[in-house]
Amino acid sequence: MQLFYNNQITKNDKHFTFDKNESRHIVKVLRKKIGDQLFITNGKGELFTAELVIADDKNCTVQIISIDKKPKAWNYYLHVAIAPTKNIDRFEWFLEKATEIGIDEVTPLLCDHSERKVIKMDRLNRIIESAMKQSLKFNFPKLNPLTLFSDFIAQKHDGNLYIAHCEKTDKHLLKSVLEPKQNATLLIGPEGDFSDTEITSAIQNGALPISLGESRLRTETAGLTAVQTVSFINQSPIIS
Repeated sequence: MQLFYNNQITKNDKHFTFDKNESRHIVKVLRKKIGDQLFITNGKGELFTAELVIADDKNCTVQIISIDKKPKAWNYYLHVAIAPTKNIDRFEWFLEKATEIGIDEVTPLLCDHSERKVIKMDRLNRIIESAMKQSLKFNFPKLNPLTLFSDFIAQKHDGNLYIAHCEKTDKHLLKSVLEPKQNATLLIGPEGDFSDTEITSAIQNGALPISLGESRLRTETAGLTAVQTVSFINQSPIIS
């Protein structure tokens, strides 16, 4: 299945017209013709099966044939708050892979030790979109603006809150404290780790200190390890 994305399409639509850029891609690049089927998601858990009725590279229009509700492939809500890396390619890699595995929300954090203090939301959302389509996901992860750590930690969080850091203090392995179907918010620090002040503040606000294993991980690797751990804990056991 080749999946298209447009957040403007709704279940009330009988026809839908793509914008100029997407129309050109469909007609000129993919060489779709009248009568071809297209599969479209609005990123809200809905899959639209449509038939191409106008194959114009400026005004490509489809007729909606059917709409299917596609439940999430995971039964928990996962929010990762992570400091963007100095090399933005590494952060983009995290977003791509986390979307492929399954994530609901990402908040880029501005921390005491952060080296990157600017992000381009449009580009990051395009990377998420591409990964969502490639992995045949039907829910678009929410990407929040760059947020001060102090502001984020003061917010109310759904489910349990965890902070992964490298200080030699009492910590629990993430895989040992997670339970299936448990909503979670995970804090992942910058290359220089969270500051002592941030760690203390997080714990005072209810965060449980965690470890992701013995290895010292890069920020993007730590983020992806956390996402994969949550996914693994929630996988149903195979009974032979």
